[in-house]
Amino acid sequence: MSVIDAVLWGAAVVFAMVLIADPRAARRVAPLVLALLIVGALMQWLVEGFRWHLVPVQLLIALMLGFVLTEGDTEPVRRRVVPRSGIGVLAAVSVIPWAVPPVPELPEPTGRYAVGSEIFRWVDQSRAEPATATGDDRRNVVVQAWYPADQHTPRRWVYLDGHGRLPARVGQLPGFLLAEYSGIDSHASADVPLARDRAQWPVVLFSPGYAAPRAFYTGLVTDLASRGFIVLAVDHPYESGVTELADGTIATTVGQIADDDPDATRSMTEHLDTRTADLRFVLDQLGRPEMLGPLADRVDLGSLTATGHSLGGAAALSALSADPRLTAAATIDGVLYGTLAERTLDRPVLLLESDRSETGHSQRHLDGNGALLDRLDAPGFRYEVSEADHYSFTDVPQFLSTPARFVVTGIFGGSRGPAATQRATNDILVPFLTGSHNDIPAAAAAHDGISGGPIPG
Repeated sequence: MSVIDAVLWGAAVVFAMVLIADPRAARRVAPLVLALLIVGALMQWLVEGFRWHLVPVQLLIALMLGFVLTEGDTEPVRRRVVPRSGIGVLAAVSVIPWAVPPVPELPEPTGRYAVGSEIFRWVDQSRAEPATATGDDRRNVVVQAWYPADQHTPRRWVYLDGHGRLPARVGQLPGFLLAEYSGIDSHASADVPLARDRAQWPVVLFSPGYAAPRAFYTGLVTDLASRGFIVLAVDHPYESGVTELADGTIATTVGQIADDDPDATRSMTEHLDTRTADLRFVLDQLGRPEMLGPLADRVDLGSLTATGHSLGGAAALSALSADPRLTAAATIDGVLYGTLAERTLDRPVLLLESDRSETGHSQRHLDGNGALLDRLDAPGFRYEVSEADHYSFTDVPQFLSTPARFVVTGIFGGSRGPAATQRATNDILVPFLTGSHNDIPAAAAAHDGISGGPIPG
């Protein structure tokens, strides 16, 4: 919220309170105060343009002006109750911007490196797009690379794909709430080369949760990149809430759960298969330097790992099962679909889970992860992060102001907070992804309330 927004909101609410409590006193100063409020509203519109979160304030100013101009002290009390109640309601509603800031702030990366970024919009000509009716459509795979750099530049990529053309809903969020997210600082720069202190860098593929755009994990993946990884965050078009395809088309989530698939098992299995193919296609591109822009010849093809959140975590494990180029995979609160829980994985696996008492993991989640670890033919690790819920690994809690987040976590859980949860997650991921398995228990023990450890072989 800008200074203009804050001053305009504060002045309007204070005058509304005075108008409700002492209309006679308020009318004496109303000409000056309302004139200043109207001028302030016009200045805000001229400087910043239309902003949805100020609509309640603008309506409040208009209602107060109408009340002062039309109501007199001789009016019966009952006739003054309705407009004064309306003023009170609008004053209360105008608090919303303080609960849902128009431009959220993300935590800064904690690693030693600055972070650079590049977006790739690739087309897999070997696969038809399963989500569209046009047989000629080829499968798009959109990847945002986050990587260690030595410097910052002023230019940033816009937080969400499709800015200015957002759909009515992005995941579970109304599109209009995200209208100003282009102003979010990802703490990463465009147009910067990779850091020079290594010839090549380990690569981590990251797959988001179902319907979640890659952007919703920016805090997590930029922090991981700042610690010395090239992180390739993958958008899975027509499942992600919003994705810009190679030809500029904005793709949104399509498809509904069929009546004969009430628990979505078949649908999620199909998505998992598509995601697995997407991740394997990304691995293919890593062997083509001409497709990699600033990453060309800087990726360590001997250190390729995968991770993801929710369905994305399952996709990481599925890709590990299907592709020998991956050396390890980690799932963050992932639910396994299809035959994944029945497979025997022969490379290291890490399971990170949110607080079971707060998230309420399904029996499928618990049984599937347990079965997979029972069959594991490689080092395995499983940790539970207390006071973290399913969304604590994402940016979504950051979309609320600190006071609002305090209230929400008191009701639904996740009081560890997204910044602390993401930091703990990456502290555990780093030694796992680099193969320093002996360091994982100490990394987990450095954070209160994290239980678990290596899985007995």
